[in-house]
Amino acid sequence: MPTQPSALFAKRIFALAAALVLASVPVLASKEFVMPVAQPAKTYPANDEHPLEKVTVAVDPYDMADKANIFSVHYSDLGFVPFFVIVTNDGDQAVSLTDITVKLITADHSKIPPATPDDIYRRLAHPSASTGRTLPIPLPTKKVKGTVSKQAQDEIQNAQFGARAVEPHSTQSGFMFFDVSGISTPLAGANFYLTGARDAKGNELMYFEIPLEKYLSAPSRPN
Repeated sequence: MPTQPSALFAKRIFALAAALVLASVPVLASKEFVMPVAQPAKTYPANDEHPLEKVTVAVDPYDMADKANIFSVHYSDLGFVPFFVIVTNDGDQAVSLTDITVKLITADHSKIPPATPDDIYRRLAHPSASTGRTLPIPLPTKKVKGTVSKQAQDEIQNAQFGARAVEPHSTQSGFMFFDVSGISTPLAGANFYLTGARDAKGNELMYFEIPLEKYLSAPSRPN
């Protein structure tokens, strides 16, 4: 018995829809985080160069949508701003970063340390928590991670600044995520501080202070 035109049309529509779904899968799966290639720290507008110690630290906030597109997670929606942190050692001896302490100090003098991966996992699992910078009761890590996609977990881990040292005449880089939820203009008037870097003899370097206005006022930054 010949296939009715309406049934044939329905089959064609179903086949077309299935093909479109299958075609879209590789596109979704191919969205993977790729670490930006770091340039020497002194080439970034927001930097603090120590000529005598031959070390420069720079930050490049990923606060604009076009820059943040390298991530699959929308960190701004969760109340975080990613900072690309670059450390360049132009000296002849290695510089240790094992004991560094980092803080973002906002215009209202709030002192914000970098978020840990678990902090970001919790926010991903409970987006409503973005109204505050801390949770009163830590949630079990295994339970929270179980609600976060493997892709997001890999991205958060791979993006982290994890350098323990900077070899002579080289650069290390990575992302630090700051919880700025509840702050309307977190970068305006803020300063990035890094302390605890040490030279090859164990002597602590002078602290690094980077006013974020250097970034906000850079000519190349879109308005």
